[in-house]
Amino acid sequence: MALSMSLFTGFSGLRNHQRMLDIVGNNIANVNTLGFKKSRILFSDALNQFIQSGSKPNELNGGTNPFQVGLGVKVNSIDRNWTQGSLLSTGLVTDLALQGPGLFILKYNGNNYYTRAGSFQFDSDGRLVSSQNGAIVQGKLAIDGKIPPGNNLEDIVIDTNLKIPAVATTQIKWGGNLESDSALTRTENVIQKGNIDSDLPGPFSINTTVYNEFGEAYNLVLTYTKTANPNEYDLSWEVFDSSNPPVSVGTGTISPIQFVDDGNGNFVMSDASKALFDGVNNRVNIAGENLDFVFDSTSTTQNASSTTLSISADDDREPNIVSGSINVFDSLGNSHLVTVKFTKIGDNQWMYVASVPGTETASGQEESLTGTIVFNSDGSISPGNISPSDPHLTFDPSGGADTLSVALNFGTGFEGVTQTSSNSKLLAINQDGATSATLNDIQIDQYGNIQGIFSNGTSRILAQLMVANFANVESLASEGENMFSAQPNSGDVIISTLGAESGTVVQSGALEQSNVDLSQEFTEMIIAQRGFQANTRVITTADTILQETINLVR
Repeated sequence: MALSMSLFTGFSGLRNHQRMLDIVGNNIANVNTLGFKKSRILFSDALNQFIQSGSKPNELNGGTNPFQVGLGVKVNSIDRNWTQGSLLSTGLVTDLALQGPGLFILKYNGNNYYTRAGSFQFDSDGRLVSSQNGAIVQGKLAIDGKIPPGNNLEDIVIDTNLKIPAVATTQIKWGGNLESDSALTRTENVIQKGNIDSDLPGPFSINTTVYNEFGEAYNLVLTYTKTANPNEYDLSWEVFDSSNPPVSVGTGTISPIQFVDDGNGNFVMSDASKALFDGVNNRVNIAGENLDFVFDSTSTTQNASSTTLSISADDDREPNIVSGSINVFDSLGNSHLVTVKFTKIGDNQWMYVASVPGTETASGQEESLTGTIVFNSDGSISPGNISPSDPHLTFDPSGGADTLSVALNFGTGFEGVTQTSSNSKLLAINQDGATSATLNDIQIDQYGNIQGIFSNGTSRILAQLMVANFANVESLASEGENMFSAQPNSGDVIISTLGAESGTVVQSGALEQSNVDLSQEFTEMIIAQRGFQANTRVITTADTILQETINLVR
């Protein structure tokens, strides 16, 4: 009996070390299998036979331990190691690698399976499927660019011919700076200098360009006409706009203008004539055209020499206009150029005009909105300092689109447009409209959001991958083709989004490799081999002893 027991004990060692070698071999075979998780085998001793039971100590003798003989080895457990595998970069958007405990969810033949192998592709119906067997990846589809709440799973389907309608612009966000020490935009002073030839017969005129608060150019014309009295002139002025032909927008007459001898042979403007240009009398104010400037000719002389008379507006400086433009879109996706121009009207005060050209309006006329901004002493904007308080440029676009009403967001505080000592620069930061477009490409972010990239440069979320977690992932059963199924001891499947909820993120353009460590597996293979060899020695030795026992009867 004892010898046959050793045979069976050795046999159990052979059988279970063969299983250990099977597991090591399977691990090595799958060293390049995507998402493969290696297994390990653990042994325990089998039943033990009592030869003698132990005894308790007493007053006369000490206790004794039991005598037991083991009956071999058995498999205690075969476990799967779910540690993270290394990532291999592929550059393909639909190759996905999970980092964390989650698993992709696949539907295959109507049943849900789970995998770490993220080699996916789109089939002819636009479904995201496993490249190995066509199992359909599960997740949620977006509605108008938004992922619905809940964890209801559906097939990930992306229409490669997807088109999105145009989105009408509702807001333009502006930024930049207006230089605080800029001069006023409108002309402030018109200065006349030089000499009038006293022998010059007939009337003569001089002119210069002046600007209104919007920076629009006008032509100021001065005409001098000699009266019957020597050294005396009638002066008239007229302002014309820049249309073609020019239209007169204001006229005036100042007379008489007298020149008197200053005692040095020079004829200068008389005090009485100078008074005409003091106070309000030297001011040209045409309210309907936003023109307001002071005319000064007190340094003009009249002598019998050549005429050198000239006038200039603010030393011929250019008007201070700060402008920026951006294209906005109507409900049909047609673009329209919106331009905003800022002009300075006072300390910390700026006027703006937002306009769209007449070629892009249904009426054929330019549509505009005029307002003002008063900046705080630190250059920031307070909400109540913008007039109108909620500026909207509204117009009917050409081409039959809906009326477009675009909010002009100049910001608040130091976010948006500011007024500091820095150079002036107006920027249209963004607008929220877009033309109609077709799907060009997709991207997948770390949270599993599948974003469509469209031909107009916009992006929209089309779907979201979901992952599964289990309380006991080691209990999942391998179904082949890198898929696992839930088992009674794995616990209920927990469907969740990628990120903090699942503790898992995904990397697009990469695949998770097998977590098999070849150096460890080769070591395990040697251990299995030595264990197998040692147990064959037990069987061989037991067989030899049995043979010797049989030979005793000879």
